[in-house]
Amino acid sequence: MVQKENARMNSLVEVRMAHQGDSLEGLTILPAFEAEDPAATAPEAWRASVEVARRRPGFRGAEKQRTETSAAGSVLVLHGLGPRMAFDDRKLAAWLARLLDELRLAEVEEALICLPDHPACRGAAAAERTLRRLALGRYSYDPFKSEREPAFPLRLAVRPPAGEEDSYRQALAVAPPLAAGVAFARDLANSPANLATPEWMEEQARTLARERGCGFEVLDAAELASRGMGGILSVGQGSAQPPRLVRLEWGHRGPVVALVGKGVTFDTGGISIKPAQNMEDMKFDKSGACTVLGVFHAVTALDLPVRLRGYLPLAENMPDGASYRPSDILRCYNGKTVEVVNTDAEGRLLLADALALAAEEKPDTIVEFSTLTGACVVALGFHGAGLFSPDDTLAAGLLAAAEASGERLWRLPLWPEFGEEMKGNHGDLKNSGGRWGGAATAAAFLAHFVGEHRSWAHVDIAGPAQEPGEGAKASGATGYGVPLAVHFLRALSS
Repeated sequence: MVQKENARMNSLVEVRMAHQGDSLEGLTILPAFEAEDPAATAPEAWRASVEVARRRPGFRGAEKQRTETSAAGSVLVLHGLGPRMAFDDRKLAAWLARLLDELRLAEVEEALICLPDHPACRGAAAAERTLRRLALGRYSYDPFKSEREPAFPLRLAVRPPAGEEDSYRQALAVAPPLAAGVAFARDLANSPANLATPEWMEEQARTLARERGCGFEVLDAAELASRGMGGILSVGQGSAQPPRLVRLEWGHRGPVVALVGKGVTFDTGGISIKPAQNMEDMKFDKSGACTVLGVFHAVTALDLPVRLRGYLPLAENMPDGASYRPSDILRCYNGKTVEVVNTDAEGRLLLADALALAAEEKPDTIVEFSTLTGACVVALGFHGAGLFSPDDTLAAGLLAAAEASGERLWRLPLWPEFGEEMKGNHGDLKNSGGRWGGAATAAAFLAHFVGEHRSWAHVDIAGPAQEPGEGAKASGATGYGVPLAVHFLRALSS
């Protein structure tokens, strides 16, 4: 086991504003749409260099094409973006990722990036998305590598589209703290299970609370038992690492918002054990709790006028002689009994107790994040999260925040039939509704633990919480939900 955390906070890219009148010097990145002349919109002093670069043989401005020219110690690189009509925010994000990879591999320390004059780069929300992505451009998780890539500072000057200077200047006050919150969540989620135990997660939350002036409380196994939180206790009872529930609180003004995040530090499936293939990814089953901590990290830095509460049920789901079993019946914090039919449907049992406690404390709104079901990944792939809520106003606010932040979110139904399918044979409820509509039946199960509280939402982040694939996507955790939640809280408290 790793005895000592080799911890660090990822260095963010330093981003500043450039101005329309800046001279061409050093390294300059200029975008070019296919079949358009980039010199037509470039500053007059740059046009000769742009013309030389764009006339390189074969360069048409097609997506992923690049060409460059140099003169008097400066380098101009044209990046093709493809057809203007096909360009959008996703294409912008992909271009920025490619660009930042190129700068990293070339060990560039300073560059001027000119953004395309396109709706994807215009407006306050676009400015924040763009600057956040740039700030996160050199993120990596490598504290356990003996040989790391050499660290180097990266400073970017950003030239926004004409007329958007104020939007980008204002976004500079928001994007870096938000990026830091995302990086913090990613670091936590990427941490391996032999380090990131429930106790370790508690310590990260405690340190954050101490540094940011948050209220902090932890319910250990004995306190969970005295309060009747049988869901959290049952999931964690097969592990050598005792479960716990962490509660954070911050702020003295504005609406009261409770954020609940699933924190299964490793999920083997328990007695209903998972297949071995890809089980290593189950360290990401704590991503909901990591998202909540990332939101606290950002909100406290931004000093938002909101009274924020965080609830993190933390446990490790392991097979053992003490593990809970299929057919067990347990009692949750609100008194409802649950018949266990699958020990791999454990996240909802942790959330049941945490949601019941959050609802009991009567916030204005409850939003819960969890890597809850593979069924949601089947429905939406890795491209977006599923949203379930009985409150149309809350759902609309979260969908708008997702759109503004660039994080995809899709509302799915909470039909009464899903709730019927979760009724137990020998207990009030069962913890799995079977194969069909699994994301919706899981959400319907959670609905039993918020009481009469209507302003609540469940966000199933099982797909977008981690990047699938290799190479540039090997960074693992994405910090999904931090930008979305911060945008939502800013809109709610404005």
